Amino acid sequence: MKVTTIFSLVAAACLATTATAQTCPFSNSSADQTMTTSVAVAQPMAQADIVDTAVGAGNFTTLVAAAKAAGLVDTLKSEGPLTILAPTDAAFKKLPAGTVESLLKKENLGKLQAILKYHVIAGKVMSGDVVKLTEAATVNGQKVKINTDSGSVMFNNAKLLNADIACSNGVIHVIDSVLLPSAEPEKMDIVKTAAAAGSFNTLLAAAKAAGLVEVLQGDGPLTVLAPTDDAFKKLPEGTVASLLKEENREQLQNILKYHVIAGKVMSGDVVKLTEAATVAGPKVKIMAKDGKVTFNEAKLLKADIECSNGVVHVIDSVLIPAATPDIVDTAVAAGQFNTLVAAVKAAGLVETLKGDGPFTVFAPTDAAFKKLPAETLQALLKPENKGKLTSILTYHVVAGNVLAADVVKLSKAKTVNGKEVTVKVTDGGVMIDGAKVLKTDIKCGNGVIHVIDSVILPE
Repeated sequence: MKVTTIFSLVAAACLATTATAQTCPFSNSSADQTMTTSVAVAQPMAQADIVDTAVGAGNFTTLVAAAKAAGLVDTLKSEGPLTILAPTDAAFKKLPAGTVESLLKKENLGKLQAILKYHVIAGKVMSGDVVKLTEAATVNGQKVKINTDSGSVMFNNAKLLNADIACSNGVIHVIDSVLLPSAEPEKMDIVKTAAAAGSFNTLLAAAKAAGLVEVLQGDGPLTVLAPTDDAFKKLPEGTVASLLKEENREQLQNILKYHVIAGKVMSGDVVKLTEAATVAGPKVKIMAKDGKVTFNEAKLLKADIECSNGVVHVIDSVLIPAATPDIVDTAVAAGQFNTLVAAVKAAGLVETLKGDGPFTVFAPTDAAFKKLPAETLQALLKPENKGKLTSILTYHVVAGNVLAADVVKLSKAKTVNGKEVTVKVTDGGVMIDGAKVLKTDIKCGNGVIHVIDSVILPE
C-alpha cells in the first residue's frame, strides 16, 4: 500500500512479559505522568510482518480471521509501512452478540473491509507526538479521534493497551475496543440533494416546468450554480410566474442551462478561472477577490456540495443570460451581409426578420451578391421593384428552426416565398439550389442562419 499520510502516536505503555506491570514515561504539558499496563503480546526476537506478528501473539485470532475474510491479508503483509490499531480478541467480544459472525459473512464484505481499514494508518508511526494531535486519517478515509487528557491514550473510545510493537512492515498498537467508523450517507443526485436542502423549491419547480429534471438526475457530471429561493425573490414581481408558463418554456430552459457547467468543477478550480462556458452556450464571468467569488453579479454563498452526479455551488442571485441577437442584428454584426441587410430594408422585411419566428435564413454574403450583374442589383433595390425583391428574399427563408443536421436529410424545403428550394448533399458539401453552403448553424435569438455563396433566384 502506498504511504501518503503519516501521523504520530504516543507510547502510553511499553512491552513487558505476561502479567507483569510496567510503567513508561508519558510527556504532557503538566508534570510527567505514568500509566501501568499489562502485556498482551510478547514480541518475537526476529521481526515478522504485521499478520505473522498478530498470529504469533495468539490474542488476535478474531482480527486475523476478519482480515482473511475481508481479503486484506496480502495488503497487511505488503511492504507498507502501515500502522495498525489492533483490537484484541477480548475487544471483539465487547461487540453485541452475533456481530462478528454477521460481519464475516460474504454479503457483508464491504462493511467488514470498511471497519478493518478504519484501524489502519498509512506509514510506520511510532509513539511520541500524539499529544500534538486531536485526530488522524485512516486508510478508510475517515478520521479517528485521539485524546490524551486523562493520562491514557484513547482512539475514539478505545484505550491504548500496548504501543510500538515493531514489525517488518510497520508497527502495531494494541487497543481494547473495536473502532467503528461512522456510516457515511450515500450521496444523492443533484435534484434529490436540492430537494433535501429545502431552500431550492423555486429552482426545482423551474427545472420541472422546463423538463430538465431527468437531465439533472443523469450521469453527468454537472456543476450547478444553484440560486436559493431568496435569490428568485429578487427578480421583478411576476417574473417567475411568467417563466413557469408553458409558452415560455424555451426561455426558462435557456436561463436554467445558464446555471449549469458540464463536468465537476470544484471551488479550487473555479477560483482559477475568469469565465466558464455554460450548457446554454454563453459564458458566465467568474471573479475571485478578497476571499469572495462571484458569477456575473451573483455571490457564492456555499461551495462544493458534492452529489452522486456532480457538485452544487449555492449563489444568491439568478443568472440571466444576455439576449441572443435576432437574425437582422446578427447579420449586421457579422459585417459580411451588408448587401443582404440593405435589400431586407428596401423590401420592408426588417420587422419580420426581427420577429419571434423562428426562421431559417440561407444568407448570401456580399461576395455572393457581386456575382449578380451590377444593374440587376441596382434595379432590385428600386421602390418599383419591391415586390420582386421581396419574392427573392423570402425564397431564402424557411419557416422554423432548421439546423444543418436536419437540412442534410432533406431533398427539398418549402420557403416563405411559397416555392421549394432543392437540397443536395455532395462530397463537396451541401447545395441549396445552385448555392454552396459555406457555414451552418449561426444561432440567433429568433432562428438560425446558414451562409451561402450565391444568391438563389426563384423561377
